[in-house]
Amino acid sequence: MPGLYIGLMSGTSMDGIDAALVELGTAPALRTLVHQPFPPQLRDELLALNTPGNNELHRAAQAANALSLGYATIVKTLLAQTGAAAKDIHAIGCHGQTVRHQPQSGYTTQLVNGALLAELTAIRVICDFRSRDIAAGGEGAPLVPAFHRAVFASPQRARAIVNIGGIANISFLPVNGEVSGFDCGPGNALMDGWIMTYLTQAYDAGGAWAASGRVLPELGERLLAHPFFQRLPPKSTGRETFNLDWLRSALSGNERAEDVQATLCELTAAGIARALDAHCAGATEIYLCGGGARNDALRTRLSALLPGRRIDVTDSLGIAAEAVEAAAFAWLAARALAGEPGNLPRVTGARGPRVLGAIYPA
Repeated sequence: MPGLYIGLMSGTSMDGIDAALVELGTAPALRTLVHQPFPPQLRDELLALNTPGNNELHRAAQAANALSLGYATIVKTLLAQTGAAAKDIHAIGCHGQTVRHQPQSGYTTQLVNGALLAELTAIRVICDFRSRDIAAGGEGAPLVPAFHRAVFASPQRARAIVNIGGIANISFLPVNGEVSGFDCGPGNALMDGWIMTYLTQAYDAGGAWAASGRVLPELGERLLAHPFFQRLPPKSTGRETFNLDWLRSALSGNERAEDVQATLCELTAAGIARALDAHCAGATEIYLCGGGARNDALRTRLSALLPGRRIDVTDSLGIAAEAVEAAAFAWLAARALAGEPGNLPRVTGARGPRVLGAIYPA
């Protein structure tokens, strides 16, 4: 269904909401991207909801309502900046905020009140994209490889798209053969959590703090010994697995904080590089997206660990690194309205292609 769609993404890094206005036609075209940080109180509550706690059902419902108010605000900002009206938008594709991802237990939870968002914006809303894939036996993630294939695949060169959000995931786009994809380990979440703990900064801008430290090889090997890194795809993960409590369990307590940050940067780079070598060996071009694409220290380590491969950002393919995931959920919303599958069974492990998302009419 060609036309204008809005994609909303608030990822595992929990830095806020990205809203993309996308025009779908012969090829998806990004019109505008807007970012809105989370209020500190909401961010703290979302982080707390990643682990069991008191009265969490009520708290999760309240957080979903607060999120939906934030989603509605950024939609109105996007429309005001572009001069578009609600009636011009076919649908909003909203990922929601992941607070639990437990495909092995048959569920995943992305907080959003789709009915409230539709009410506040007067635009049709599609959300809860992951549940149908999990119901079909899949991991429910990653869902972006289908979009990556649609917009980034090349008929001449095998490519890998590496999304570095809170968790890092890879899409392998071969010249011939099926697209594959999987989560490969921590992205920014551990680095963001560590710098917030010690410097009260939301993220390590450009990787400068990591670059000031020294990688601790023994700590790095202890972290890379986690069984997730050895699992074969399809696989997905989240903060339930990779969090600061897990990190602290591997520390002696004598490490300098900046050395831990350097080691966490190395952990992300090594997790990505090892996964690319093991499962995407034919990819000669590596394109980065997500917030981690702007981490200079991380990009330097990836270049060192992946010699002979081109390392670039998706900006050079036509979509800014920060906009890719939000644009993907605009595209997935259009797939849902058209009754077309949004998952790739080889990626998620689902029993077959499925139409994804719950639709809330305007």
